Amino acid sequence: MKALRNRKVVVVGGASGIGRAVVDAASEAGADIVISSRNTERLAAVAGSVPRVRSVALDMTDAWSVEAWAAQIDEIDHLVITASSAVHGPFAELKTDSLQTMFDAKFFGPYRTAQAVLDKFREGGSITFFSGVLSRRPGRNCSGLGAVNGAVESLTRGLALELGPGLRVNCVSPGMIRSEAYQGLEQETRETMYRETGQSLPLKRVGTVEEAAGAALYLMGNSFTTGMVLDVDGGHMIRQYAVA
Repeated sequence: MKALRNRKVVVVGGASGIGRAVVDAASEAGADIVISSRNTERLAAVAGSVPRVRSVALDMTDAWSVEAWAAQIDEIDHLVITASSAVHGPFAELKTDSLQTMFDAKFFGPYRTAQAVLDKFREGGSITFFSGVLSRRPGRNCSGLGAVNGAVESLTRGLALELGPGLRVNCVSPGMIRSEAYQGLEQETRETMYRETGQSLPLKRVGTVEEAAGAALYLMGNSFTTGMVLDVDGGHMIRQYAVA
């Protein structure tokens, strides 16, 4: 990834999970990195262990925090926003305040954050959002999550058209990834979920954070790619429906 050498990469959500994997990969590629999230302890730990990384705290759901964060960012080549939120539940029971919380974290937060530093991008830079497979292959009790993922993907295409040619905008759409996002589940429940989901896919396994991060690095490095939603899902979009 020579295209990232000495480039400034800002990773929001870079303290854990896929975001941390993006930080590790970008650092190995020679980028200078700013990592941001609400968890200042994790930020400090990553900044202290990965070369060429500094941290700036950020709560994307808070307008004042975004403004203060943007004031500490100088020139940017690439912005990657992996931080997100997921709320599941039947449509008949999912309250709008829960849905609003998810949209604040996964749509309005990234929207506000990218907008706040728009004038700091160097020519040829990029923004990479993250959505998820439920936007185009829905699942039961996931209509809200599918809706926010769809909104992120629509924003990606619209901004790619509006902000080009000086700025490219793309989106990574992961399937199920073995990551810290599921640490709240009991281990047995989590492993069962990974196993059963993996068996439903053509590749017969779930993904890794490194594989998802690799997609983000590709989108940063390929200067002829914009408006793309890149699926990293083990074949989720083409998986076979259950046969009775």
